[in-house]
Amino acid sequence: MKYPANDPEATFAFAEVALNQIKALKQPAHPRNYEVWYHYASGHHPTVNQLINEMMEASGALSQTDIDGIYEKYFAPTRAADRVDSATSKFMEQIDMVMTMIDQASGAATRHSESLATMSDKLGKVPGADGLRAIVESLAKTAKNMEESNRALETNLRSSKQEITQLHANLEAVRHESLTDPLTTLANRKCFDTAFASAIAQSNTSAEHLSLLLCDIDHFKTFNDTFGHLIGDQVLRLVALSLKDNVKGGDLAARYGGEEFAVILPDTSLRQATTVAEHIRRAVMGRELMKRSTGENLGRVTMSIGVATLHPADTAAMLIERADNCLYAAKRNGRNRVICEVDPEVAPLTKASVA
Repeated sequence: MKYPANDPEATFAFAEVALNQIKALKQPAHPRNYEVWYHYASGHHPTVNQLINEMMEASGALSQTDIDGIYEKYFAPTRAADRVDSATSKFMEQIDMVMTMIDQASGAATRHSESLATMSDKLGKVPGADGLRAIVESLAKTAKNMEESNRALETNLRSSKQEITQLHANLEAVRHESLTDPLTTLANRKCFDTAFASAIAQSNTSAEHLSLLLCDIDHFKTFNDTFGHLIGDQVLRLVALSLKDNVKGGDLAARYGGEEFAVILPDTSLRQATTVAEHIRRAVMGRELMKRSTGENLGRVTMSIGVATLHPADTAAMLIERADNCLYAAKRNGRNRVICEVDPEVAPLTKASVA
């Protein structure tokens, strides 16, 4: 996908499509309506596009309530977190700057206080200087009070900085939790969608390769029905561990949905991605599943994997569709195998044909 951050003609075209959608549905041209339809026109957020298409197919139109719901779910939370991060960062910079100024002022106040104390001592030795000495001592006392006030302010600011640092850490923890699948601790679908769009934009900008793996556990439903959901969860965690062990650097492994997983591989050619997929397949197959309560050996789990790489004119949806076709070709041709988009087994498939 050519996400046109610096292509005026393309952005104008997307803007025109967005405005035409707003006009066709007789919606107000509010910024949030425009943002949703602009993302739809650009294909930048495939999950949003799929949702809108399904809603349009079901009812023939989108109400303002529908648009508001899409915006709040997919755009507003990210914007809010970004704004909090930005504000926190700027606030911390300001506190650091104020603390530096207070340090400098405290040093100057201390030196001033010491200088006045020295002067008072000297005046004490001069005959007839009692009045002047009293003035100097008064100034010294004022300087001392100012020094103490500065120290108190510095202490309060340090305490505030610690509280803000903790709040920022809490925010990061909440954000991480919102982007993580709780069962497998891999990235969740929301995180995948955001990272995938970013990876595509980066690939188009840098002209680097970008590959995608779609992985599905073979016969997972049968396994789940036979041994129960707790064992099914154990299988999902086992597969997640194999994924984690075989990705690195800027790669991202995510739980795509149910028993399906996805791996984004930036700066990775189709051949390299196929090698990674083989390592994952073998790692999954190499793990024996044990029933913890009895020690019973439940056998091995296998996985089918489809591999595709980004082409110059691709949208996110197109790349996902090719990887998906490869995945279901792998299932149709015996499962427990890796198939990439240039393999002869790949053909337009429907999921129903391999269910």
